Amino acid sequence: MIDPSAIIHESAKIADDVIIGPYTIVGENAQIGAGCHLSSHVVIGKNAIIGKNNRIFQFASVGEEPIDRTFHGEFSQLILGDNNIIRECATIHGGTAKEDGITRVGNNNLIMNYVHIGHDCHIGNHVTLVNSAGLAGHVHVDDHATIGVSCGVHQFCHIGSYAFISHMALITQDVPPYLMVASSPKTSPCGINVEGLKRAGFSSSTIRSLREAYKIIYRQGLRLVEAIEKLKELEKTVPEVSGFVTLIEQSQRGIIR
Repeated sequence: MIDPSAIIHESAKIADDVIIGPYTIVGENAQIGAGCHLSSHVVIGKNAIIGKNNRIFQFASVGEEPIDRTFHGEFSQLILGDNNIIRECATIHGGTAKEDGITRVGNNNLIMNYVHIGHDCHIGNHVTLVNSAGLAGHVHVDDHATIGVSCGVHQFCHIGSYAFISHMALITQDVPPYLMVASSPKTSPCGINVEGLKRAGFSSSTIRSLREAYKIIYRQGLRLVEAIEKLKELEKTVPEVSGFVTLIEQSQRGIIR
């Protein structure tokens, strides 16, 4: 059902069962998959690909042109997966030629009101972005991470899987997986996200080993190169530790310490 006041570009492809509310705009070459529900006053940008069963609430802007001084109208796209909830006034921008022109958001994510996801970001699956969290361009967020209310994440930062970032934190370096990050008195790691790991079904023994990995990085006074060697030994018996190793070795901005 498409409200008669909605504006749908003639080149857009809309699945038969999609619901589109009043005054919503769907741009050129956009695609919207089956089971989606777009409330009133939603904007779907040019070239956006919206998967199945997404719920997008009023005044959200999804897949519009990037906010970037170097953008001059070249190809830009958002690819959104399935089963996402995008709440009121959230903004997700398409990519730029600095990468492949595509911003990617996976499946089963909760994107709350006034969240901003900048150009060229890559968001995994089952991610929670709480009210007014802001991600600058080129940010990568891995599966099951939670970013708290009013957090700001610097461009090119990488947030690891199952990380939990407290409200109003300012993230300027990469966050390894499984970490809890506090915002007061300053942004800093404060242990493993134990409660989140329990809810996700991690065993007690695995959580103990991840705590040991945390101590190797943050409590033993080791240089990162030394910590990585110890983590690789632990990884032989606890595969989950590989997340620490991979993110640290690939980090371009350094990790939060």
